[in-house]
Amino acid sequence: MSSTATIPNREISSPKPDNPPLNDLGIRLLLIPAFGILIPHLTGYFGPLALFGPKYWAGLAWGNVISFTIWHGNRYFLLRQRKYYDWFRHPLRKITVLAFACVFYTAPCTVLMMLGWYAFAGFGPDWAAIRLTTLACIICVAFITHVYETVFLIRQREDDMIAVERLETARTQAELDALKAQVAPHFLFNSLNTLAWLIEHSPGKALAFNQNLADVYRYILVSRRRELVPLEDEWIFLGQYCDLLRLRFEENLIFDLADPGDRARRWYLPPISLQVLVENAVKHNEHPLRIRVWFEDGCVAVENEKRLRKSVEPSARTGLRTLNDRCRLVLGRGIEVMDEPGRFTVRVPVQIA
Repeated sequence: MSSTATIPNREISSPKPDNPPLNDLGIRLLLIPAFGILIPHLTGYFGPLALFGPKYWAGLAWGNVISFTIWHGNRYFLLRQRKYYDWFRHPLRKITVLAFACVFYTAPCTVLMMLGWYAFAGFGPDWAAIRLTTLACIICVAFITHVYETVFLIRQREDDMIAVERLETARTQAELDALKAQVAPHFLFNSLNTLAWLIEHSPGKALAFNQNLADVYRYILVSRRRELVPLEDEWIFLGQYCDLLRLRFEENLIFDLADPGDRARRWYLPPISLQVLVENAVKHNEHPLRIRVWFEDGCVAVENEKRLRKSVEPSARTGLRTLNDRCRLVLGRGIEVMDEPGRFTVRVPVQIA
């Protein structure tokens, strides 16, 4: 025998989380006494009573009690219904609840409290004054409720925008972390290919390559924690990487590296950017090969002779794509690739301090 469990509808059966506290003390201290004074004087509430007599002051105090009771009663209903309904999912229900509280709480409360006032004052109830006072209270409640809900929706929209911005920041950071995680494996993959070639063809150089590789890989592990690094650090690392390549290719690789000058400390770029471009050039072109690195228009440019190999070493094919994504996430713009006859150039954007 089997049974089927029924999952309750959380939207209907469970109230929404509490909203932030309503900070309206100032407006209550101002408007409750204002309505308690103005409405009685404008609606004939005092009847034949002389101004500033004992019963006048008692009536004025009672008018403020009416104002206080109506305001806080409607305020209570307003805050309670926010836990169960909102304007986007239940607009008709929300309007119905607000209208019900505005009319069917405010009107009876006003009538009963005014009848109590007339009984105390000692003259018969003035139904014209009661109707006018009740109508004035309903209009005031409707207006104040509208103000409350407008302010609430504005703040809710601001909170939603902040939440969306935080989610977007978290998403961007997650993407950046994922791209960073690709950098070290990608470099290690290609370095191991190089080391395997040296072990087979030049064991002595393989030992030197392995020792230098440890220093280079140490920089990669440290720089992965940072979104940007000074050009100075990246330039030193690029020199170390070029030394590794010279161990394998000797005179078949020619590096033309411009002097960064004072840019070294003022320019910042994603770590391991230049190594990726040099590695890409070496892997996809015939040797001998000249690689040039220079600076222009707020970018670091890496250019190589275009002499594509007929057979290319195995590659994960993530270098340029990953670098472009990293630049877009950190700097707001990607790399520029210029694939021209005879040469291939990539410009890496930087942030200038």
